[in-house]
Amino acid sequence: MTDAAPPARSRSDATGAAVRAALSVGIAVSAYGVSFGALAVASGLDVWQACVLSLFMFSGGSQFALVGVIASGGAAAGPAAIASATLLGIRNGLYSMRMSPVVGGPWWRRVLAAQWTIDESTAVASAQPTLRGQRVGFWVTGAVIYVGWNLTTLLGALLGDLVGDVRQYGLDAAAAAAFLGLLWPRLTARQPVAVAVAAAVIAAVLVPVLPAGLPVLVAAVVAIVVGVTNVLGRRSA
Repeated sequence: MTDAAPPARSRSDATGAAVRAALSVGIAVSAYGVSFGALAVASGLDVWQACVLSLFMFSGGSQFALVGVIASGGAAAGPAAIASATLLGIRNGLYSMRMSPVVGGPWWRRVLAAQWTIDESTAVASAQPTLRGQRVGFWVTGAVIYVGWNLTTLLGALLGDLVGDVRQYGLDAAAAAAFLGLLWPRLTARQPVAVAVAAAVIAAVLVPVLPAGLPVLVAAVVAIVVGVTNVLGRRSA
């Protein structure tokens, strides 16, 4: 006998929770686009160049790494900037393997999803308990951040020096706070707590000594090792 379909109320609740999570994360992250726009112009890029980066690269970590290296070394730092941005972008390729069964559908949907497969859309989708919630979380988060990030990039690039150091407004902490909000409810057992703590410690230790992007990738190995070995997890009977 097959399981009965979930009631409409449950599906509606799951969708609503996914939308709320997507909006809260999307708005928080989008606001930080002002910082990128201002930093990009301060690094020597034109307004249109900053906007093109957000339109087509659309990966905050990679974008900040790119303009950060350019700012410190000028045009001569181009190869290093590209290398740093590429290292940070590798993680999005890893996310795509997790999101592929969630996205599903025809090829054009997967092409669009590739552009929106970022930290935030993956995190919101993964935090939802149902497949429908995961899909809603992925698409709404991607759409909100894509539109918001590009608008705030333009705003920051136009305002330039008038914006000042956006860290004084706390925008640099908004994305981290949003991720912690998604992570906290999942820390209900020893295994996820151990993974979170170990990954955070490893990343913090390696940030001063490794190029941008590598600490995150090395920290991700913690989750892979734990998943393969099932350390602190429940053993199957």
